[in-house]
Amino acid sequence: MNRIGAGESRPSYARPSDFCRIFEREMHALYSLAFLLTADTSAAEKCFNNAFDDCLGQTNVFLGWERSWSRRTIVKHAIEIVRPTPDYSAVEYGSSFNVGGDPGSRLLRLRPFERFVFSVTVLEHFTVRDCAALLNCRPSEVEAARMRALERIADTDLPPHAIAERHAPRLQAANAAASA
Repeated sequence: MNRIGAGESRPSYARPSDFCRIFEREMHALYSLAFLLTADTSAAEKCFNNAFDDCLGQTNVFLGWERSWSRRTIVKHAIEIVRPTPDYSAVEYGSSFNVGGDPGSRLLRLRPFERFVFSVTVLEHFTVRDCAALLNCRPSEVEAARMRALERIADTDLPPHAIAERHAPRLQAANAAASA
């Protein structure tokens, strides 16, 4: 806080140089977030550049909040570019969706709304309510999309009974140890 008079103080605000430092130091992470949200290199570039320009013009961000503000600005610009909306169609991904690839590549193959919801709520730690407000939808739509995304990027190459068989001995042993 800056002193302005006897006993009075005012908050310190981030300056453009503070945002330059954040974008320089965290360039890879910020660009990766933009790419994850847009799933397209040219859209990610546009998102990153627009967010940087937007942050440079901010005059009301408290000092110390510039990192989270930068990340939120990336999210907001990605929403403007992609315009993700809930998808109620009955179209399924098909059996080839989970064949091959790591969870990251599966995440990029999600429908835009599911990818945004997963990225924003799970990776960026936004609340369901905040995510719903950003995406202009109901919290229940966010929760449903997050569950679908989790199911689709998880190890679903195995049928449910195979997953249960794989993990049952460990769970039973842990349960027995906890009961003892």
